[in-house]
Amino acid sequence: MPPHIQRAVKVWKIYLTGYTAHTRMSSILKEDIAAITTKLGRDVHRFAGKTVLISGGAGFLGRYFLAFFRHLNASVLKEKVRVISVDNYITGSQETGEHDPNISHVWADVVHPLPVREDIHYIIHAAGIASPVYYMKYPLETIESAVTGVKNLLELARKNKGLEGFLFFSSSEIYGDPSPMAVPTPETYHGYVSSVGPRACYDESKRLGETITTIYHQLYKVPTVVVRPFNVYGPGMGHADRRVIPMFAYQALNKNPIPVHGDGRQTRTFCYISDAITGFLQVLLNGKRGEAYNIGNPDSEIAMKDLAQVFTELVPGASFQTISYPDTYPAGEPQRRCPDLRKARSHVGYSHSVGLRDGLKRFIAWAETEPGYRA
Repeated sequence: MPPHIQRAVKVWKIYLTGYTAHTRMSSILKEDIAAITTKLGRDVHRFAGKTVLISGGAGFLGRYFLAFFRHLNASVLKEKVRVISVDNYITGSQETGEHDPNISHVWADVVHPLPVREDIHYIIHAAGIASPVYYMKYPLETIESAVTGVKNLLELARKNKGLEGFLFFSSSEIYGDPSPMAVPTPETYHGYVSSVGPRACYDESKRLGETITTIYHQLYKVPTVVVRPFNVYGPGMGHADRRVIPMFAYQALNKNPIPVHGDGRQTRTFCYISDAITGFLQVLLNGKRGEAYNIGNPDSEIAMKDLAQVFTELVPGASFQTISYPDTYPAGEPQRRCPDLRKARSHVGYSHSVGLRDGLKRFIAWAETEPGYRA
């Protein structure tokens, strides 16, 4: 068995253990998709009759994109949008949602060129390993997805003369642990990142992915844009994801103390999924080509100890405790993380509408119905 297949099988087995989130059309998901459609307004019709390629279509963000396009085909567009969802199912789960003949699910790995023969109008590169625990455990797969994967998709984009937009998913992690003078952090901040630290496989591969994406715009006029998400959360996140909100929710719902790393004073901002997907699509459709955009919710900055306290208020019987960082967690955690959104507001009209407490209520209500969130 080739080495890259062996590595994929290893990661696939890890994620099969406990990853049960799926895409059934719950009432919460329906409300989220309706909110995205409403906020995009007339821009949704720009997808009519077009073909969209999504890498990572079986992941958390990918499944929301697919639900959005499925909704457009069912209720909005007269001329349907065709979607090709590509995933190697390492970190994603196969769809169990409503069938749409205009959406194709393809097993493929973007570290190899995709044999796509039809015309593509939009490409969304959302594939990747984003959980700190797993990207530290599988650093080479993380790098390959962000670097080799984006180059392969950009080569595909370059062959499509009718391409209207290419969206690369970077990360707020590219800023590293920003200077206090650079919080909230604008896109012009160059970052404070170690090239050899335990987080480097993710941080530096995303930075290089941005560089490659920008160069393809400069050299070949590929209509690229980059988004830097700040901690997106919402229904569909797997309980074994090991990111903070699904981890806190899992422990709270099972009446286990919520583990808060260190002293709990490190802060993050959290952006609810419907606001985030709206922003991503606004950037894809209207962002200035060759540039990067922060997407998040600066009003939600909160210390991890305070976030755990909110869970105790929303989930009866929940409690929390501070613990030392586990050996499996990469060192060098940023102390603050908050986006400056002035560029996204002025360029594409981005705004967030779901507050942290309301978003957590929605996420917890969804998680309570998921078998994976019960021990």
